[in-house]
Amino acid sequence: MKLSRGVSVFLLAFGVWSLIVWSTFVKNLFKDVSGLAFDAAGDPTGYFWVHLALAVTSFGLGVAIGAIGLRGLLAARRAASK
Repeated sequence: MKLSRGVSVFLLAFGVWSLIVWSTFVKNLFKDVSGLAFDAAGDPTGYFWVHLALAVTSFGLGVAIGAIGLRGLLAARRAASK
Protein backbone atom coordinates (compact mmCIF):
# COMPACT_ATOMS: atom_id res chain seq x y z
CA MET A 1 0.00 0.00 0.00
CA LYS A 2 1.31 3.43 -0.90
CA LEU A 3 0.60 6.52 1.16
CA SER A 4 0.66 9.91 -0.46
CA ARG A 5 3.10 12.46 0.87
CA GLY A 6 0.24 14.54 2.30
CA VAL A 7 -1.27 11.60 4.17
CA SER A 8 2.15 10.62 5.50
CA VAL A 9 2.78 14.16 6.78
CA PHE A 10 -0.67 14.22 8.38
CA LEU A 11 -0.09 10.89 10.14
CA LEU A 12 3.33 11.97 11.38
CA ALA A 13 1.95 15.30 12.62
CA PHE A 14 -0.93 13.49 14.34
CA GLY A 15 1.54 11.18 16.07
CA VAL A 16 3.68 14.07 17.31
CA TRP A 17 0.58 15.99 18.44
CA SER A 18 -0.67 12.95 20.32
CA LEU A 19 2.66 12.53 22.11
CA ILE A 20 2.70 16.17 23.17
CA VAL A 21 -0.92 16.25 24.35
CA TRP A 22 -0.93 12.97 26.25
CA SER A 23 2.47 13.42 27.89
CA THR A 24 1.30 16.83 29.13
CA PHE A 25 -1.94 15.26 30.37
CA VAL A 26 -0.05 12.58 32.33
CA LYS A 27 2.21 15.21 33.94
CA ASN A 28 -0.87 17.18 34.99
CA LEU A 29 -2.59 14.02 36.21
CA PHE A 30 0.30 13.28 38.57
CA LYS A 31 0.27 16.89 39.84
CA ASP A 32 -3.51 16.89 40.46
CA VAL A 33 -4.46 18.65 43.69
CA SER A 34 -8.23 18.76 43.10
CA GLY A 35 -8.79 15.45 44.86
CA LEU A 36 -9.94 13.60 41.75
CA ALA A 37 -6.76 11.64 41.04
CA PHE A 38 -5.64 11.05 44.61
CA ASP A 39 -7.65 10.62 47.79
CA ALA A 40 -6.90 12.33 51.12
CA ALA A 41 -4.31 9.66 52.00
CA GLY A 42 -2.50 10.27 48.70
CA ASP A 43 -3.55 6.97 47.15
CA PRO A 44 -4.57 6.88 43.46
CA THR A 45 -8.31 6.77 42.78
CA GLY A 46 -10.30 5.06 40.03
CA TYR A 47 -10.28 8.36 38.14
CA PHE A 48 -6.47 8.27 38.13
CA TRP A 49 -6.24 4.68 36.87
CA VAL A 50 -8.84 5.11 34.14
CA HIS A 51 -7.26 8.29 32.82
CA LEU A 52 -3.77 6.84 33.04
CA ALA A 53 -4.94 3.84 30.98
CA LEU A 54 -6.51 6.19 28.42
CA ALA A 55 -3.31 8.21 28.21
CA VAL A 56 -1.05 5.17 27.84
CA THR A 57 -3.31 3.71 25.13
CA SER A 58 -3.50 7.01 23.25
CA PHE A 59 0.25 7.50 23.61
CA GLY A 60 0.86 4.05 22.10
CA LEU A 61 -1.55 4.67 19.24
CA GLY A 62 0.11 8.03 18.60
CA VAL A 63 3.50 6.35 18.35
CA ALA A 64 2.13 3.72 15.96
CA ILE A 65 0.36 6.28 13.76
CA GLY A 66 3.43 8.52 13.72
CA ALA A 67 5.62 5.56 12.77
CA ILE A 68 3.32 4.74 9.84
CA GLY A 69 3.55 8.36 8.69
CA LEU A 70 7.32 8.37 9.02
CA ARG A 71 7.62 5.13 7.06
CA GLY A 72 5.38 6.61 4.36
CA LEU A 73 7.55 9.72 4.10
CA LEU A 74 10.75 7.69 3.92
CA ALA A 75 9.26 5.44 1.22
CA ALA A 76 8.13 8.49 -0.77
CA ARG A 77 11.61 9.96 -0.52
CA ARG A 78 13.19 6.70 -1.72
CA ALA A 79 10.73 6.51 -4.62
CA ALA A 80 11.42 10.12 -5.61
CA SER A 81 15.19 9.58 -5.63
CA LYS A 82 14.98 6.69 -8.12
